[in-house]
Amino acid sequence: MSPSPNTTPLWKRMLLRRLKFLAWLAGLLAIVLGGSYLFAPQWLMQANLKREAMAAHLETHAVQAGDTRWAYYEGGEGPTIVLLHGFAADKSEWLKVAKELAPHFHLIIPDLPGWGDSSRVAGASYTIDAQAARLDAFVQALRLSRFILVGHATGGAIAGVYASDHPDRVAGLALLDSFGLKNAGNAFTREAEAGKNPFVFDDRAGLQRAMALAFKQPPELAERFADVRVARNRRDRAFIESRFDTLRQPSQYLSLQPRLGRLTMPVLGLWCHDDKIMDISALDSLRQGLTAASAISTSVINSCNHMPMLEKPEETARVLTSFALSH
Repeated sequence: MSPSPNTTPLWKRMLLRRLKFLAWLAGLLAIVLGGSYLFAPQWLMQANLKREAMAAHLETHAVQAGDTRWAYYEGGEGPTIVLLHGFAADKSEWLKVAKELAPHFHLIIPDLPGWGDSSRVAGASYTIDAQAARLDAFVQALRLSRFILVGHATGGAIAGVYASDHPDRVAGLALLDSFGLKNAGNAFTREAEAGKNPFVFDDRAGLQRAMALAFKQPPELAERFADVRVARNRRDRAFIESRFDTLRQPSQYLSLQPRLGRLTMPVLGLWCHDDKIMDISALDSLRQGLTAASAISTSVINSCNHMPMLEKPEETARVLTSFALSH
């Protein structure tokens, strides 16, 4: 007897083959991702940052300027905005805000010297003034003329010092929870004065404490991703500690205050209402010191701590957009 013919329609057989292939592919992908999470979680973290950068239409570039090889994001079209990150951070802290800004502005977002993927020179000075001087070399290397300059925390102090020295280049200055200003102080400043550095840690619990200090609602972080953060902190421990000790000096934590009267461009002060690191009273010091600014605006965001660009990215982007378009 001849074998019975296969009565299953061709389209069904093709569909079953495709479904089997997709199931096999999904299984393989799960194995690869699971293995990466266990043994190379940093790859997954980098892949996610690349995905976020692509969503914000940013490309990664590098340029040698002075003693530093600067790594930076660039993308978008329109007036130029340069965004500077804060202490022990990197350019990725701006990615959520950049997604909102890129349709309207040309963005330059660097890793400041010594942080992220930018180079670090052993024994070199990384004071606020030294970083502002390096920023000038970076601006010249990119041939930027007039731009809006935005700085967060220590990045704000660097931005403010740079703007006071180069008012012809800065069309507007935005300071977010900025370092370098007089304030009433808080538990963080008292502990810093006593030499306690919350930005160094050896385990997941230490990382959680640092995040609780900076965030009103600390983001959930998978254990292996937390381990990557801990390992990076250990790697950079000496630099973080030396920079923190330097920032405890009056010449640093008041680095911007005496220069406020030299700022002639429009200035925006933006603060999280519940900032546990840079007390919101610094906003009053900013307003009172801006005796020559052509325009002064302030904005307070509720329900966030020290990281408005991560906790309230849409609202932060709206404030920055309004400021930039006004000036």
